[in-house]
Amino acid sequence: MKTIKGPGLFLAQFAGDEAPFNSWDSITKWAAECGYKGVQIPSWDGRLFDVAKAAESKDYCDEIKGVAAANGVEVTELSTHLQGQLVAVHPAYDDAFDGFAAPEVRGNPAARQEWAVDQVKKALSASRNLGVTEHATFSGALAWPYIYPWPQRPAGLVETAFDELAKRWRPILDHAEEMGVDVCYEIHPGEDLHDGATFEMFLERLDNHARCNMLYDPSHYVLQCLDYLDNIDIYADRIKMFHVKDAEFNPTGRQGVYSGYQSWVDRAGRFRSLGDGQVDFSAIFSKMAAIDFDGWAVVEWECCLKHPEDGAREGAQFVKDHIIRVTERAFDDFADGGTDEAANRRMLGIDR
Repeated sequence: MKTIKGPGLFLAQFAGDEAPFNSWDSITKWAAECGYKGVQIPSWDGRLFDVAKAAESKDYCDEIKGVAAANGVEVTELSTHLQGQLVAVHPAYDDAFDGFAAPEVRGNPAARQEWAVDQVKKALSASRNLGVTEHATFSGALAWPYIYPWPQRPAGLVETAFDELAKRWRPILDHAEEMGVDVCYEIHPGEDLHDGATFEMFLERLDNHARCNMLYDPSHYVLQCLDYLDNIDIYADRIKMFHVKDAEFNPTGRQGVYSGYQSWVDRAGRFRSLGDGQVDFSAIFSKMAAIDFDGWAVVEWECCLKHPEDGAREGAQFVKDHIIRVTERAFDDFADGGTDEAANRRMLGIDR
């Protein structure tokens, strides 16, 4: 068995314009001071990282790694959550998602999609230059507006959406194969890949592409009332990344999964800082050890109540306390009486 690496921290929720969150040097020092051993980089944030430069220059990537190492952390993975979202956008969301794109392609869906594909490919090239082998992203969504259909969906609508989604992602996944990097889709409401069934629909259309994998985040399953432990057993071979994020689901007579358009504080389903929600992380870390997951346990802090810096510091210790240093021998090895094939046959009553 293998021991999970960690704790790591996803920097997207912490990057900002004020020190220590406004530069690569200072934010990595801060992360190390919080107790983290690794950091996951949001590739769109130019205050921390230049994805175009990283795709072209191994020297730049060595510099990024060197600064991190000097400050006590290493790069776990890159993320293109925002760019991946733009690979597939339903027209209903054009205005909402335009802000994720570079200014020069806003208002032009075709140019925005082309830019997004190029961004993800650049991040995969950068991953190779950084020496990391997993990459986090979103799938985007074409069918999401029809998730709970009324009126009923026309026959073939979902199939057409997933055919197109796979068509858009296949060249990216082929580039990932060339780079030696697994693309790990965060299974997430709002994406066409939001549960196991939709991931399988996508994977089938990609002929089980080896680079099409999952980022496991139990918080999104709690809010869907999906069995997040069984999910690990089902998709053990495809889970290549792990976001450690807590959540709670407290339905009432007024609201449930859809939460009545309420703010995060007032929703039945809420993301919480680690240890404040309902996720059984002891069981999750046990299952991760059992399936030989040897990637990073990366804290993604999202909480509607607690201050982010408190959540980050507490999260580092929480992950440390849950990582299982796996055993190298069986607990009952002391009772091994020794045997050989002849003894085995005698014990079974064979050749008597």
